[in-house]
This record gives sequence, structure tokens and C-alpha cells, in this order.
Amino acid sequence: MTEYAMIINGERISTEEQFAVRNPATEEVITYCPVATAEDLDHAVDSARRAFKSWSALSEDDRKQKIRELAALLENNAEEFATLLSLEQGKPLHGFANMGAFFEVGGAQAWCQATAEMDLPIEVVEDTDEQRVEIHRKPLGVVGSITPWNYPLMIAIWHVIPALRVGNTVVLKPSSLTPLATLRFVELANSILPPGVLNIVTGEGGLGRKISSHPGIDKIVFTGSTGTGVNIMKNAADTLKRLTLELGGNDAGIVLPDVNPQAIAPKIFAGAFINNGQTCAALKRLYVHEDIYDELCEALTAIANSVKTGNGQEAGSDFGPVQNREQLDYVCELADDARANGARFLCGGEAIEGPGYFFPITLVADVSDGVRLVDEEPFGPILPIIRYSDVDDAIRRANDNPNGLGGSIWSQNLELAQQLASRLECGTVWINNHGAIQPNVPFGGVKRSGFGVEFSTHGLEEYTSIQSVFISKN
Repeated sequence: MTEYAMIINGERISTEEQFAVRNPATEEVITYCPVATAEDLDHAVDSARRAFKSWSALSEDDRKQKIRELAALLENNAEEFATLLSLEQGKPLHGFANMGAFFEVGGAQAWCQATAEMDLPIEVVEDTDEQRVEIHRKPLGVVGSITPWNYPLMIAIWHVIPALRVGNTVVLKPSSLTPLATLRFVELANSILPPGVLNIVTGEGGLGRKISSHPGIDKIVFTGSTGTGVNIMKNAADTLKRLTLELGGNDAGIVLPDVNPQAIAPKIFAGAFINNGQTCAALKRLYVHEDIYDELCEALTAIANSVKTGNGQEAGSDFGPVQNREQLDYVCELADDARANGARFLCGGEAIEGPGYFFPITLVADVSDGVRLVDEEPFGPILPIIRYSDVDDAIRRANDNPNGLGGSIWSQNLELAQQLASRLECGTVWINNHGAIQPNVPFGGVKRSGFGVEFSTHGLEEYTSIQSVFISKN
């Protein structure tokens, strides 16, 4: 059993108390990880604060080069990272449409490389004979990163690399369900970065609360549930921390009657079930016009019946288990509630017997708003398909939800699709696609899906403060 340690100030730190990390495909313990004490967290924050002075003073080119080296590290160790991700998160190594563990590692590497090349130049707002006025972007200090269990490595990269790029230092806390790939990355990264620039602490329970309230941390970036985001915001209030919160989504897709159901079904299926539906921006509510409802249901069912759910370590598995028992129980609860409300299950619908947290790809028809499966985010391999007759009503129903992360319109009429897309209340909208993201485009939510953005120069700015500089020439 491999021994994992926290990394603080460039050193491996173990603790007497440890917690188990389990393989969700077998429920067996993979290994044990340290439970950080309050003193460990203080040590990590103090180390980051000391390292900030020299790291923020490095030239832009020097920091860019370090991040390029981190991107190369991800690429050179892709097989190790993918294996760890598959073991701890459950996703197949390759999986459906090659969007498994290797896909996550490749995405992490691509984001790292792209972020290395981004710049926040000085903005000149006035330059006259009397004065020159400039706007500078300055790093904040120590960033606390709290990451979820669905994309452990890639989301850590999304948090950490922009923070480092602009001169901050970081204390990272991965989910206790999936800490292994992240711990290994930070360990290897410390062969490139100066001590204290990137630290990682692990634990369960109250560690996240301690991070979000710690007076030595200047900003929190968090990806996860809305409920946890609310608690982080409360805990951060006394120290007036900057926050970027990317929270839950219950993304709606609206399919107009002018599309070819057979043609769009593969994209809709991929958008709904990427990472076994455990993706914030997955398509989670599908509104389909009555004229093509039955045909699209049949096309999606045919795809669902062609895929295999199994152990992510085994060849041929398209989808792995739900990551943890609590989430599996929640998906089952929503399925049972839909069944009790008269829903028609086109496929799936019951947890698979045996070890592991397996639930098959599930399509649910003849269900509508007011049923929990539609109103709540399942975050699992189950998709409600909702019939509508009037597109204005579909837009209203899509917006009548507390979440606002993403949404999509499916139509051959691109002009009409853009008009409808502008009416969706969400941070990102796709036309004839769902869930596609890229490092040069900002991503974030509205309403209870959080605030602030990640990616692109807009995301870099989230890790800085503005300093306005007035230069008198007289």
C-alpha cells in the first residue's frame, strides 16, 4: 500500500491520525491519508505567506516557465495520474468517447499550458501632457483552494495554476474521497516550485471550515455543492476574503422541433453523461418538443443500451461507478421518487447489485417539473426527458430553477437559437452542443450556481487586486 503524505513547505508531512480512501468500484481501501491538524494548516499557511514575497517578485517570464514545466510534468506522468484517478474516482481509464481518466489528465495539461501563456498587461486609461494613469493587477497573497471529487486533478489545476501564474501562493485541500492524484501532483510539482509556493493538506470534516475562516488566507476558490459554498461564504465573512464559487448546476437543454433526432442524440447523450453525469455543467434536464419527443427518446435509448457500466480498471467499461455511497443513495432516491410520480423508465433505474457503487445509465420519460428528478441536481447517470409544446413555456420552465450554471438550445435555425439562448438565465449557453469548455473562455454561474469566473484572462483577474497609479507630469 503506497504511503501518501501532505506537502508543506516542500516537505512530506505525515500524521498519526489517518483516513481511508476507497475504490468506489470495489469498496476496498486503496490506502490511508493524513488528517491535518490545526497546527498543520497554520504551518502550510505560514509557509505560503513566507514564499509569497519571493514568488510574487519573480518576473512574468520566470513564472511562465515554471508553469510550462508543470504542464510537462503532467504530460510525462499521465499514466500514473490516470491510474490513480481511475482507482479513487472510479472513472474508466479511457471510457465512453475517450472521456475517462486519460481525458482528465490531458485536460489538466492543456489548461496548464494555456494558462502559462496568458498575460494581464498594464492598462493605460489616460496619457496626456498633464498625467498618465495606469491600472495594475497585483497578486492577492495566499489562495486557499478547496476541490471536489468529480474531477480531482483537473479542477485542482483550474484553481492552482491561475493563482500561481499571477504571483500568489497556494494551500490546496482536495476532497477526502479523492486526494491521491492531487497529492501526487503536488509532490512532483515541488521538485519544480520553490518551497512553500504550493502546499497541500488533507483531512475530513472541519478542515474546509478552518481554511475558509483562516486569517492568513486572502482568497478562497471552491468548486462543489451550493450548500457547501454557502457555508464557505459565511466562514470567510469575518476576514473579508475574496471568493470564487463554482457551485451546483441543473442545466437545461431545449430541443426545438426542426432538428434531426438521430443526428443530435449522440451529442446530447455525451453532454448528459460525461463523467457518468457527475459534472457540474452536464445536461441534467432535457426539454424536447412533442413533435420529436418519441423519436429522440428512442435514439437516446439505443445509445444507452449500447454502453457498458463497469470497473474503470477493466477494458471495455464505458462508465464507472458513482463515486461514493452517499451520492449513489441520492440518485436512487430521485429515481424512486420519479417512479412514484408515474415516470416511465426507458432504461436503467435500479442500482446494480454486488460490490461497488454502480448505477446504470438511466433515461426517464413522461416526467415534468415539480418532480424531484427535474427540480434537483442528481449529479449521476440519470436524465429526465420532459415533453413541451410551446418554446416560450420551455424557456420559462428552464429558468424556473435556483441554479444558473449552463444551458443549451438545439435547432437548425441558428438565428432563432441565439435569440432563445439570450433568454436563458445561466453563465454559459451552448447552441447545438452542451458542456464544452476551453481555457480561453470564461466559465462561471449565476443565481445559486455561484459567482466569479474561471479560465481566460477574466479568470486570471479573479486572483488579483487592482491598483490605480496616477503619474503627474508637472
